[in-house]
Parts: sequence; structure tokens; C-alpha cells
Amino acid sequence: MNSDLLKISSLSMRFGGLLAVDNVEFAVRKEEVFAIIGPNGAGKTTVFNCIGGFYKPTSGLIELDGTAIQGQPSHKVARHGLVRTFQNVRLFKNLTVLENLMVAQHAKVKTGILPGLLNLKSYRRSEEEAVERAAVWLDFMGLREYANREAGNLAYGHQRRLEIARCMITQPRLLMLDEPAAGLNPQEKRDLQQLIDQLRREYDVSVLLIEHDMSLVMGVSDRILVMEHGKPIALGLPEEVRNDERVIKAYLGEE
Repeated sequence: MNSDLLKISSLSMRFGGLLAVDNVEFAVRKEEVFAIIGPNGAGKTTVFNCIGGFYKPTSGLIELDGTAIQGQPSHKVARHGLVRTFQNVRLFKNLTVLENLMVAQHAKVKTGILPGLLNLKSYRRSEEEAVERAAVWLDFMGLREYANREAGNLAYGHQRRLEIARCMITQPRLLMLDEPAAGLNPQEKRDLQQLIDQLRREYDVSVLLIEHDMSLVMGVSDRILVMEHGKPIALGLPEEVRNDERVIKAYLGEE
């Protein structure tokens, strides 16, 4: 963890007269879990949307392993190895759990239209390999028994895990998690913390997350960036951030 995978330089985002993000800078190291926290309206999601290709930043530089990606649409950003989940789960809820993982692999499975129409051996083998990869992630996430169930009928915690599996099956270098603990019960939050740490250790993936649950943030993060009113106010190790007077003021106010 001695080199940067993601580097954000002088990032700003303006919506008309509103400066939502003001000169934000930070870097996410390889195999690091990096969290962005702050009160509602701090600009966290706007930063996420700029990085993920949903917004074109007004100014600034976003580099993934040395390649500038700012302004590229989300599907092109994903090809560079950067994928994300959303605060509200966005699965194909009318498809099965397995089908959700198959759809996620469309860019990796290079079969072409003609082989599929003719049902050629190369097409069948490619499909088999995609199913095998899906099975690996179903087992990893504890979802194998739900493989043929419609995703929309899963318990909410299982939907969260499926969404992360759908990202991970694309073999990303950076996984962005937008409030992954939202809606989870205490045990599911503990399981999520273990999952994030396991993904980092076993799959060499860096994780960038936005989260309001401080127990999860403090338990899983290597470093934390705190934002308020679109600006960074603190950056450091969890224990440093926890005791920072600016952070305490931003969250709790002062007399």
C-alpha cells in the first residue's frame, strides 16, 4: 500500500450558482479502504458522481493509476476498472440472482452476435465460463441457494451483497460503495465490515466508501476524509479523525 491508485486534484463542481464541491484533493492507495464522511449536504455524493462518471466536474483532475478519467461517462470509467454501488440498491429486480451476475459480465464475455445465433462451441464455452465465475461469487456471498430467485424478492441485506458481487465479478481495481450499510441491521453491518476487509485482502481491490455509520467507518477504514460544505476539513487515520476538533464541531456543533 505504498502507491496511489486513485488521485483527485483540485476537484470542483458547480451547479449554477452553487459550488457543491470546492477544491477537493485526496488519493486512494492500492489495497486501501478509504472513507469519505461528513454531514448531509457536505458534497460527498457529488464527489462520488464525479469520480464515477455521472457528473463532468467543473474543474480538476481525476486519475486512475495515472490515467485521467474526469469527464468520461460511467461505462467508460468502468472499463478502466472502477465500479460502484448506490445508496438505493439498483439491481435488475425482475431477473434472477444468477442472471444479474451474467449481465454484469457482458463486457468480459467476447462472443459476438453470430456465434450466439449459431450456438457455436466458442459461444457455449464462454457462457459456461461466465456461469462458473457467477457460481464462485454466489458461494462467496452466501447466495448460492437463491441463484434462481428473482433479485427483487431477496431480503434487503442479500440484495446489498448481490450488488457488491455484481461489481466484483467484473474484476475491478477500485470498488466504490455508496452508503453500503444503509438499511442493514447490526449483524448485517458487522458482516459487511468483514466482507469489505476480506475483499481488500483476497482480491487486492481498493475500496472508496461514503458512509454515515461511524462504527463501520472507524472499524474498516485505513484513512478517512471529512467534508463540510463541499470542502475537506480533515484527513487522516480513524483515531486522528475521531479526535479532530473540526470534525467534532462539524458533526456535533459547538456552544
